[in-house]
Amino acid sequence: MSKKNRMAIVPVMLCFFAMGFVDLVGIASNYVKEDLQLSDSTANVLPSLVFFWFLIFSVPTGMLMNRIGRKKTVLLSLVVTVVSLLLPLFGENFPLMLVSFSLLGIGNALMQTSLNPLVSSVIQGGNLASTLTFGQFVKAIASFLAPYIAMWGAMATIPSFGMGWRVLFPIYMVIGIVASLLLASTPIKEPQSEGKASSVVDCVKLLSRPIVLLSFLGIMCHVGIDVGTNTTAPKLLMERLGMSLNDAAFATSLYFIFRTIGCLTGSFFLRVMSNRLFFVISVVMMALSMLGLAVGTSKAVLYVAIALVGYGNSNIFSLVFSQALLSDETKQNEISGLMIMGLFGGTVFPLLMGFASDAIGQVGAVAVMALGVVYLFTYISKIKASK
Repeated sequence: MSKKNRMAIVPVMLCFFAMGFVDLVGIASNYVKEDLQLSDSTANVLPSLVFFWFLIFSVPTGMLMNRIGRKKTVLLSLVVTVVSLLLPLFGENFPLMLVSFSLLGIGNALMQTSLNPLVSSVIQGGNLASTLTFGQFVKAIASFLAPYIAMWGAMATIPSFGMGWRVLFPIYMVIGIVASLLLASTPIKEPQSEGKASSVVDCVKLLSRPIVLLSFLGIMCHVGIDVGTNTTAPKLLMERLGMSLNDAAFATSLYFIFRTIGCLTGSFFLRVMSNRLFFVISVVMMALSMLGLAVGTSKAVLYVAIALVGYGNSNIFSLVFSQALLSDETKQNEISGLMIMGLFGGTVFPLLMGFASDAIGQVGAVAVMALGVVYLFTYISKIKASK
């Protein structure tokens, strides 16, 4: 790696940290629900709204990259993200939070689509995969720090400038600004774009292929379970153990801690066992987790269940994504855009979970996530057994 590329990797990794800001929506929606006395279905609109924008912006972002380049697209995503984090400084009313979370989702859709290709401009050869894996690890750090920062701000003994848990937003906003300035000042040589950008029609046509359609649904289930656990785990602890929100917020961090461990160890296990076997182990862990979340009444059982789904769900995206890409190497751009659109599952699942939990309690939300796990069992036959 050249000296310039070594310099570029620092701001790029800071961008991965900024990518993890989107995961603050889980704990933030719980605090908004408590502060504004919202129902579960209304509060779950917030995380759902964040992931709705992946449906709208993933393919246009690919087209935008061909026009302005990868670095400028990432910078645009950071600007939108910083603005989204600025808005909650002015209050906590529901319309303002809706706008903030919408912008956070739009910024993250832009970033998810453009940052990984930017990494390939910085890192070439065999180090690309390991660099992307490390980027996911950095992203996960931001994810599991968010609940701790929110709890810290919510503590009455901590000075948070009258913002309480919302002190999370300016802290992450400052990091976003630093990431923007570092990336803007770092020269990165990008390859010339080849061919035309993927269109919405190109992507939709690919859904006629069974493996692409099934993989798209698999991504939706993965993200739905991810966002669903992030949002529901604290509510389960509050409902069954009588915990306060500040104490229950640890559940979200526990989930992300084990998801991070899964990202780090998954690359090793995938070298020593077949993809299909590791996928089966991961989905079985998630199934056991759903059982624990559905019937568990003790802190130990619920914590183990949260840890299991965190680890089990950590590598589902990469396994499903790779199966889709390998299905047609001539259409990888279109397939990649379509898989990113599958992050729309983060909108569908929380909405359904909100209605179910309003009707029968948090066990209803768990039942919705369990349906996603059942679908992943049906996807096992699509995973190639090769290492």
